[in-house]
Amino acid sequence: MDNLPEQTPGAALPASRWPVVLRALKHRNFQLFFSGQLLSLTGTWMQNVAQSWLVYRMTGSALLLGTVGFVGQIPVFLLSPIGGALADRHSRHRVVVTTQTTAMVLAFILAALTLAGRVRVWQVIVLAGLLGCVNAFDIPARQSFFVEMVGKEDLLNAIALNSTMFNAARVMGPAVAGILVAAVGEGWCFLINGVSYVAVIAGLLLMRLEPRPIRNAHESVVRELLEGVRFVRGTARVRVLLLMLGLASLVGTPYAVLMPIFADQILHGGARGLGMLMGATGLGAILGALTLAIRTDVEGLSRVVGWACAGFGASLVLFAFSHSFALSLILLVPVGYSLMLQMASTNTLIQTMVPDHLRGRVMALYSMMFMGMAPFGAFGAGAVAHRLGAPWTVAAGGMACLAGALFYRLRMPGMSR
Repeated sequence: MDNLPEQTPGAALPASRWPVVLRALKHRNFQLFFSGQLLSLTGTWMQNVAQSWLVYRMTGSALLLGTVGFVGQIPVFLLSPIGGALADRHSRHRVVVTTQTTAMVLAFILAALTLAGRVRVWQVIVLAGLLGCVNAFDIPARQSFFVEMVGKEDLLNAIALNSTMFNAARVMGPAVAGILVAAVGEGWCFLINGVSYVAVIAGLLLMRLEPRPIRNAHESVVRELLEGVRFVRGTARVRVLLLMLGLASLVGTPYAVLMPIFADQILHGGARGLGMLMGATGLGAILGALTLAIRTDVEGLSRVVGWACAGFGASLVLFAFSHSFALSLILLVPVGYSLMLQMASTNTLIQTMVPDHLRGRVMALYSMMFMGMAPFGAFGAGAVAHRLGAPWTVAAGGMACLAGALFYRLRMPGMSR
């Protein structure tokens, strides 16, 4: 991997490297965003783990776990193009404030139902679907908002630091959730998540932003959506990067939906074990994000995408057949590391190629590939696991990622330029 320092990703960075790693934090608006999101995302991961465990505890069904994952993510596939057009038409800052506030309300509703002992599976499914609708508008606006906070010169670093923050929360959130679920139940995790949104909303409201030219809102939404699609279709590098990301999301990431089964039935770790397993994935993703944060340009990132997809697939295959809790924890570190490298590298490459007036719509297509394909994978993984078992389901997804990485390397040699 070119342009990287000699030290391993997990090694301590010399003091002289920290200004490079943290350079996006010199922007006041990104400081506010970063601090608020760290708390909020920790709460979000707590809710994700607690919600999965709640459904599993009430039903013991792999199919229903897949169903909740499907319902929670399918709106991103269906609605994110509209969310992207909205982000290009209106203030991305206001869109993000609105979506974060709505997500906070939904978390409080789920907390109230659970703490009152009146929660039912259908209610969890409905609330997951509503949150998915919120994310369909939040993700394109938030991803395209980075350039307004830091400018293009620090965009790569901002994306890498955001990924680091996201996965630091991915380590802390599941670990705390596992302890709280075992001690006092899932409802407190949902309540803490609701409260955590206050931090990110406050940070957003304190920002000082330069006015951004807004596109003519009288143009046809369909025409605007097609403009973004034509850009992707006519830009080979962007198109292939999105297809690779969609493959990993469709067949690889559903391993997380089946994690309660691995934690309980295969590795015998219970709720605390689930939190530790999810935390190990997050630790690997932090290391992957820091690997990118050290970089100062995008040269060589296209090659990183191919190798990362291959590493993701190979790690999943090995994890699928592990019956040792300790070995599984170790194997989930490269799972998270590889997926983060592929996702963040793809994000950065696309954002450097897309013109600003199309940014929201193209990042909506990015959202469709990364999160929008996941529900199909989650639902399919739940159904296949119901028949063949979770290990074979995860292993098949890993082998598909390996095949996709091989195709990428053989079919697109020009991508590395």
